[in-house]
Amino acid sequence: MAAAARLVSRLTLVTGGGSGIGRAVCQRFASEGASVVVADMNEESANETLRSLQTNIRGQGHMVAVVDVSSKDSVKRLVTSIQARFFQPPLVCVNAAGITQDDFMLNMEEDKFDRVIQVNLKGSFLVTQAVAQALVACGTSKGSIITVGSIVGKAGNIGQVNYAASKAGVEGLTKTAAKELSRFGIRCNCVLPGFISTPMTDKVPEKVINKTWLMSVPF
Repeated sequence: MAAAARLVSRLTLVTGGGSGIGRAVCQRFASEGASVVVADMNEESANETLRSLQTNIRGQGHMVAVVDVSSKDSVKRLVTSIQARFFQPPLVCVNAAGITQDDFMLNMEEDKFDRVIQVNLKGSFLVTQAVAQALVACGTSKGSIITVGSIVGKAGNIGQVNYAASKAGVEGLTKTAAKELSRFGIRCNCVLPGFISTPMTDKVPEKVINKTWLMSVPF
């Protein structure tokens, strides 16, 4: 059971908060007292998440924000709108926005590769950079930035050369960010889940999921 007051007064930004892992993160953080910014490309889905969030803990206040994480201008507007609403940047940021556009490497179109890299890797960079800049500018001595990677970034996966590359990239991004931002009291971590049933993974064939799961099991 969640510790009901553990995250009271923690302003948290979750990208990709409209569904899947992002929605679950929003719900868990809210249940522990955090104020949550549900950021997503899909405003309708983000509002669905918002309606599911606990709001009865002292000091809580949630909001929805529409953002394209692959756009620097959009990310800047997101952080500015958060600061205008809450008079502070988010102390916690979860980079959960991500997409797949799967195909075999021999057949993959360049735009499919580029788009996945832009959202999953560049998007994580832009959000991490913008949140870190805001935290440093306001003189905070703490902060936490968490990026959702994937076991596919470690093991690779058939039909997901773009996705695997993007998730390997966010792991390297996080390690570097952790080294650079630690002196400001900002912790950076990357989690590597396996396949979790979400709208994004619904399109992945079962035989591919099974093969990836077997590759990730330690023997």
